[in-house]
Amino acid sequence: MPHPAGLTNDGSRSRASWGVRTSGEPLPDIEHLFDNGGVILHADLDSFYASVEQRDDPRLRGRPVIVGAGVVLAASYEAKAYGVRSAMGGRQAARLCPDALVVPARFSAYVEASRQVFAIFDDTTPLVEGISIDEAFLDVGGLRRLVGEPEGIAIALRHRVREEVGLPISVGIARTKYLAKVASAVSKPDGMLAVPADGEAEFLHPLPIERLWGVGAITAAKLHAEGIRTIGELARREEVELTATVGRAASRHLWALANLMDPRPVEVGRRRRSIGSQCAMGRPGRPKSREELEALLAGLVDRVARRLRAGERIGQTFTLRLRFDDFTRATRSATLRHSTATTATWLETGRRLLADNWALIEERGCTLLGVTISGLVDGRSRQLELPLFPDVVQENGLDAALDRVRDRFGSGALTRAALVGRHTGLEMPTLPDPVPERGAR
Repeated sequence: MPHPAGLTNDGSRSRASWGVRTSGEPLPDIEHLFDNGGVILHADLDSFYASVEQRDDPRLRGRPVIVGAGVVLAASYEAKAYGVRSAMGGRQAARLCPDALVVPARFSAYVEASRQVFAIFDDTTPLVEGISIDEAFLDVGGLRRLVGEPEGIAIALRHRVREEVGLPISVGIARTKYLAKVASAVSKPDGMLAVPADGEAEFLHPLPIERLWGVGAITAAKLHAEGIRTIGELARREEVELTATVGRAASRHLWALANLMDPRPVEVGRRRRSIGSQCAMGRPGRPKSREELEALLAGLVDRVARRLRAGERIGQTFTLRLRFDDFTRATRSATLRHSTATTATWLETGRRLLADNWALIEERGCTLLGVTISGLVDGRSRQLELPLFPDVVQENGLDAALDRVRDRFGSGALTRAALVGRHTGLEMPTLPDPVPERGAR
């Protein structure tokens, strides 16, 4: 079957055909690509943790590198060539790539590198929406008259990140967030790809449905069973046809993306809608005691509640996430009458949910425990209440004191006695939750 011009046998367009460039290549005439509205860059650091390690240790450069021993937190592209992937167990990764160099995570180095890169983003355009510590959307549509065309801006950004921070970064350029993100993924590693406004369908539709936001292994299997393997095949279906397969909300979302509908703007200063943490607990089949799970729960609640207070947020809904020995999952939620950031309140809520589902855990085992607090609002806008309940006042004071100690001496300076000798999972670095200025709405 013949392919559209520029497409390869696997349905993807060649890098040169789609405008992939490196900083050393000449800038083509691309003015015609961006004549119809805004332009968004998706900038994504390549194998971020592993790239920082290779930058800081010359012995690791060009070698397969794995960050994290028990669980792979990141893998260099040299390790990925052997099939190593993030979240993979350390033993499996070692079997796939026995020559890999395994290094411990250095989160402080990653946070500092992220800070430097985001400073470059902010210097490029005031319209930056951080997604994680290693990726962001940048709206550059209004910079043509002041700076130049979007591809030139992207080339300059990539050059600055390489020269000033020493890290590779891939950039996708497109009319929408979704297309920009797909373009950066296709351009990896260390590439750049511009999707022309008149060639969006030609670029997107041959790609596998797994490229759609929201399509994981389970959803992909359902769509495959319906004969849908590419984004174009999904786009040609009626939205109502997909409802029976993936549900009403998912069908609307996936159909819109497949048909190039993504009106979301780049949001500056956007605050999180939820804060969570989780901990994997080893291989399936190993029984976990109630004492063990309650201790892990306490550690996760401590971590999440502290992050709430650091961002001056309060929440109202607690969600307990469970993964069982057969890798199926379950979530259980409880909503409080009043929003709070108090550790004791959230811990009591979590313990109640854990107790209510203990019979299920005993029956099916448990390999992962996670907590999420949602329904977040600005804690400074909460209606003040009279101190009618001394125990609440005492708990708030205790939380504040513990936060001050941990802020000064590190998160490991204080811990619960029940957590001594127990592992509650790594506290992965995240973007700071921006705190609005006083009086801002």
